[in-house]
Amino acid sequence: MDRFLAKDELVFLPLGGSGEIGMNFNAYGFGPADDKQWIIVDCGVLFGREGSVPGVDMLMPDVRFLAEQHENILGIIATHAHEDHIGAIAPLWPSLRCPIYATPFTARLITGKLDEAGLTSKVKVKEVPVGGQLTLGPFTLDFISITHSILEPNLLAIRTPLGVVAHTGDWKIDPNPMLGEATDTAALEKLGNEGVLALVCDSTNALVPGNSGSESKVRESLTELIGTLKGRVAVTGFASNVARLDTVARAAKAHGRRVALVGRSMQKMVSAARETGYLKDFPQVLDETEVADMPAHKVLYLCTGSQGEPRAALARIAADNHPNVHLAEGDTVIFSSRVIPGNELAIGEMQNSLAARGINLLTAEDHFVHVSGHPCRDELAQMYRWIRPKLALPVHGEMRHQVAHAKLARELQVPQAIVPENGQMFRLAPGRPELIDEVPAGRIHLDGRILVAEGEGLSKDRRAMAFAGLLVVTLVVDHKGRVVSDPLVIGEGMPEAVEEAVLKAVEGTIARNKGSDPDNLAENIRRAARRAAHDAWGKKPITRVLVSEV
Repeated sequence: MDRFLAKDELVFLPLGGSGEIGMNFNAYGFGPADDKQWIIVDCGVLFGREGSVPGVDMLMPDVRFLAEQHENILGIIATHAHEDHIGAIAPLWPSLRCPIYATPFTARLITGKLDEAGLTSKVKVKEVPVGGQLTLGPFTLDFISITHSILEPNLLAIRTPLGVVAHTGDWKIDPNPMLGEATDTAALEKLGNEGVLALVCDSTNALVPGNSGSESKVRESLTELIGTLKGRVAVTGFASNVARLDTVARAAKAHGRRVALVGRSMQKMVSAARETGYLKDFPQVLDETEVADMPAHKVLYLCTGSQGEPRAALARIAADNHPNVHLAEGDTVIFSSRVIPGNELAIGEMQNSLAARGINLLTAEDHFVHVSGHPCRDELAQMYRWIRPKLALPVHGEMRHQVAHAKLARELQVPQAIVPENGQMFRLAPGRPELIDEVPAGRIHLDGRILVAEGEGLSKDRRAMAFAGLLVVTLVVDHKGRVVSDPLVIGEGMPEAVEEAVLKAVEGTIARNKGSDPDNLAENIRRAARRAAHDAWGKKPITRVLVSEV
């Protein structure tokens, strides 16, 4: 055993989800410095935003460090089924090529993603029972039930010959979650009594005092609120919060309304929950076309799109171009959700469109219609009292959240707290924790159906075109490089006067560069055209010069 301990080490490597909320990807390695075996905990995405990465659907972690040694990866373990924890599994699996493990509800949703990607014949998702255990090489993982805003969230107790790491995933403390298992406090206390090397823990609400609140209280409030409303009611929220969907459906039934699910992800979540043994008493739902002609006071729509997603159901309803769902003056939309940072503008525009048509809006600012799925400061303190780790490693948060979390851990007498960044590899044992390496930790963009590296410039060019347009100059030259026809200037997204100024500059450049070879002439024209556009307009468009030889 002494020889074994002398050569082996336990390391922690985040490649996503540190310094950001989303795209969670954390790896644990065990073994000699040059020959470790790895497990991956979660493999998630960030959704692209048009302002920063136009045209990009999803952002995923750069996993080249692990992909280059994929034969040493023992498996991907999903703590739960949110997109920022499982959304990158299908796109990245061909690079990682390892088994996938999850509890039944999460496994059902991962399997659906793999099926859509055409990967089910190559990889199978292996189910772990709720509260179960899994052994992969030197790692033994206990799945401990906790609560969150989705079914079957798990804290992983990762046991190794060099110590135990508690990895929380996303969580909160809800004494009455309404659906699924409650937090297994006995298991957490037992884990703390055994001794825990490190706690890798959610930081999302580390700046928020108090507690996050219980789903049972939201059920009471929403049921009462829906009973006061006239006309059609549409409730939007996170489709993954199956307990909230159950609450809204039960509230609708209590007040004589029939429920229609509007949006593909709503239908997928309800189907997955039913297939895995949940929602046994869920009221019967109708197709959106079946309720179109029902009396307004008998209808409740459960809609996707609480974050203003342009292709989601509520955005189309707000624009009044949904094929089957139409809201009118006096109807009500309840936003049973929070605003994810970065989505404020899109949500505001959608709400303004609804308000302009006389539709009533109710949000968490008006009524008690939402609770967070992440731990506030009092809940974090309770977790530390249960686990009593030697080291705190705050993850899943922007830097300000992680720093506040680390400070709280120190106030709670945790011996050491380290704020990790993506790409930093920490040795957790033996000895004191320390940073031992840094590996590539960029981002991969899913651009349509194609994965491209962050630095390939597609988003940069699109942002530039959105700001200053595209300028194209075409030239026709003979075999001696002489320009044989008038140049053509085409501008997209710019005033006509700019094109006129550019054409004049191009003609002058041609006159001054007679006898230049076509490549030099093209570069001189490109510079002159861009400079002329800037002088006339104050902006520098993306500029291209196309040369055709006849």
